[in-house]
Amino acid sequence: MSNETYTYNAELRVETGTGASRRLRREDKVPAILYGADKEAVSLTLAHKDMIKAQESEGFYTHILTLNVGGESVEAILKDIQRHPYKPKITHLDFQRVDATHKLVTKVPLHFIGEEVVTKAGATVVHQLTEVEISCLPKSLPEFVEVNVSKLVVGDSVHISDLELPAGVQSVELGKGEGHDLSVVTIKANKAAPAEEEASDAAE
Repeated sequence: MSNETYTYNAELRVETGTGASRRLRREDKVPAILYGADKEAVSLTLAHKDMIKAQESEGFYTHILTLNVGGESVEAILKDIQRHPYKPKITHLDFQRVDATHKLVTKVPLHFIGEEVVTKAGATVVHQLTEVEISCLPKSLPEFVEVNVSKLVVGDSVHISDLELPAGVQSVELGKGEGHDLSVVTIKANKAAPAEEEASDAAE
């Protein structure tokens, strides 16, 4: 686990609307919204350079973040990030307030380990999911969920119900009932190279 603190300074934004947002972006600031925890949504701005640096870290998407807003510290998670279609720019951020006593629903990445063992054995690891939606109290929020595929062989697959979720963490998908135990990863045989087969056919 990294020692990063995930604390960012934000300013309350009085002016809203497209014109104001454009002006902010010219000033190298990112418009954002903070909502949730039964409080009114507020408009914020954050320094673009800070956010560009922050979004390079996986933890920015999964950790509980601290926003310093007008002298008050607010705990939140990132719910959405909008990027410019072709420039390396962030255009908008959505943050959701975190309440220690209320469960939050968010997505965390899956970290696959042991893939090299499967590949060496001549099989292919096919990812069906790269993240999983979970529900938990803020204190139980994991940075990621590990999926060990090293002992799997061709034909095996891992479903959401096979994941080892930390204590106090539930899968949102499984909570929807039967038919929602999605496949996370499947091990498939490497296909024989078709070029060789075609070459032998031609020779015959």
